[in-house]
Amino acid sequence: MLPLRSPRLRPSLLVAALPLLLVTLLSAVAPAQAAPSAPETVKALHALFEADWQAQLAANPLSASYIGDTRYNALWPDLSPAARARELAATRETLARLESFAAQDLPVAEQLNLRLFRRDLQDRLAVAPFQPQAYAMTAREGPQSANELAEIMPFNSVADYEVWLRRMAGLPAYLKQYAALLAEAAKSGRTQPRLLMQRVLPQLDQQLVDAPQASPFYSAFARMPAQIPPAEVSRLQAQAQRLIQQDIVPAYREFRRFFETDYLPACRETVGIWDSPDGAAYYQNRIAQHTTTTLTAEQIHQIGLQEVARIQGEMQALMQRLGFQGTREQFFEQLRRDPKFYHPTSEALFAAYVQAAKRIEPELPRLFGKLPRTPYGVRAIPMTSAPNTTAAYYSGPSSDGRRAGFYYVNLYRPEMRPIYEIEVLTTHEAVPGHHLQIALAQEQGELPAFRRFAGYNAYIEGWALYAETLGFELGLYRDPYSHFGQLTYDMWRAVRLVVDTGLHAKRWTREQAIDYFRANAAKTEVDIVNEVDRYIGWPGQALAYKIGQLRILALRAQAEQKLGQRFDIRAFHDMILDGGAVPLDVLEQKVQAWIAAQ
Repeated sequence: MLPLRSPRLRPSLLVAALPLLLVTLLSAVAPAQAAPSAPETVKALHALFEADWQAQLAANPLSASYIGDTRYNALWPDLSPAARARELAATRETLARLESFAAQDLPVAEQLNLRLFRRDLQDRLAVAPFQPQAYAMTAREGPQSANELAEIMPFNSVADYEVWLRRMAGLPAYLKQYAALLAEAAKSGRTQPRLLMQRVLPQLDQQLVDAPQASPFYSAFARMPAQIPPAEVSRLQAQAQRLIQQDIVPAYREFRRFFETDYLPACRETVGIWDSPDGAAYYQNRIAQHTTTTLTAEQIHQIGLQEVARIQGEMQALMQRLGFQGTREQFFEQLRRDPKFYHPTSEALFAAYVQAAKRIEPELPRLFGKLPRTPYGVRAIPMTSAPNTTAAYYSGPSSDGRRAGFYYVNLYRPEMRPIYEIEVLTTHEAVPGHHLQIALAQEQGELPAFRRFAGYNAYIEGWALYAETLGFELGLYRDPYSHFGQLTYDMWRAVRLVVDTGLHAKRWTREQAIDYFRANAAKTEVDIVNEVDRYIGWPGQALAYKIGQLRILALRAQAEQKLGQRFDIRAFHDMILDGGAVPLDVLEQKVQAWIAAQ
């Protein structure tokens, strides 16, 4: 889970205005009227890429913070309708300018850049009529946990803290805009389900503190670097306390009042996106975006049922190996209830995640010829969001190399976090999953920025789920219960195909989704409920994992079959990862060309 389109912040959904400056930027990079030489054409094309990239960062300060561009760290997005209109107009203008470039005049690598950039622009325009900003707030993310931005901002100097204070000072205006956005969404009938939004109220309550020092926004000031003079520490802390007490808490109190009395009553009773304006068409748009395929909801539902049946067979075989005599459901219940499968404390659970990561890293050269230079660390998910989010997620490194990648693990209720899932979860979120892939992509400086930070979910999440299968080749899953954990995670993603399409296309209820999940995956109850609510609030995203994994596995099998003894797993992986995330059809063409070249 991840880059520019991070599953944690998902700032790209907080649609904001492109600066008026963009018109000037685009004019400056317009291709020459006379037929330019190939190098001049490439230069002009990359200037267009860069102008759009810079405009996107300026318009989406949260995205900029996430990738480590500190220029906008004091700002919030502009959520106004006028801002959205300007962004659409700018996107249309960029697409029009892009059409003046002829693919045949470009080198092969630049033809792919042009093709992907055009696709990105067209995707922005295609989703706009569905007003995706109306659904941006979920039970997992939104203004209720805005304090968590501090996790990705630098705090090394007085200037860093003053930037955070300026962003804190701008929060009340942002909350007003967010309330206006939700009011607009309610008026158009584009709301999240009420049962989902009711989970937001306790999160908002965490912001309504009596003592400023108890505010989640104060955490950055509680332990400040030793190099900051004591007098400055006192000044900054006092300023933070005043802002929290006089501005932030009152702003959250007003936002909560609006949320409870105005927005919640307008939220829909049903849970599927089908029950919203143009819901079926919007869901198909989300399927196409997240899977980069033309699959329909029904086709994906059937793929999910087939995968569930396949994995059930593997689970049954492993249960027999373990000598278990009962049903699969009884085995699941044993795993959920037996305390030997859980760490008693958050500290012990955290240590187990760190140890798993350390065991994997020395084995990576067996499967990869090129590894990222950027390090990663393990962190606990902040408690402001931990009760409402999943077992773990990944946050990418900054583009300037000053912030490592981080594997965030959920320590809330350790008695509900199975030990047998630790190895497989680490392969997905850290290495050889998200960190290895994302850090390598960002380090490929010859690519334009929009490609180094590309957010094609089917590739990104498909790779991470494929990485789970590499655990066997890395010496993991030797314990049969850990092997069952790997099967549980594979089943979890197969269940997603069934449940997501069930909710949003087949009109399943939340209870149907939870029951199906519980019957087929050995996840704990807290994870199951949080997962189902995630699918409800983020239609289509959960489809990317299994669809991407199946495609990568099929491409590897094809390469192994065609190349035989000439197949080199390290070269195959390096080729897959070279060039960053791409749509699945582009990945398939890339693999076919690689096979032919061998």
